[in-house]
Amino acid sequence: MMAISDVELTEIERLLGAEATPALSELRAKFSHLSWTRCDVSDVLETPFRSFTACDVHLLDGADHCVTVTDDPARATGVIVAFRGSLR
Repeated sequence: MMAISDVELTEIERLLGAEATPALSELRAKFSHLSWTRCDVSDVLETPFRSFTACDVHLLDGADHCVTVTDDPARATGVIVAFRGSLR
């Protein structure tokens, strides 16, 4: 898997910070080389990489045998979108 580029990270932050948060299927289609997971904000204990009104964003590092949450975009191969309230 390829890591998230700075340009992609900026676009992901713009999309998730927008008033109308896109469906995860749209994000998967646009950034198909990344793994995407959605959950409730209460399901993730780690500090978010970014927080928005509708959700928190956590970065996943899947380079080693175990997937871990990371705060290093250069190591991130996936994204967890943790929604507040009802899941989208």
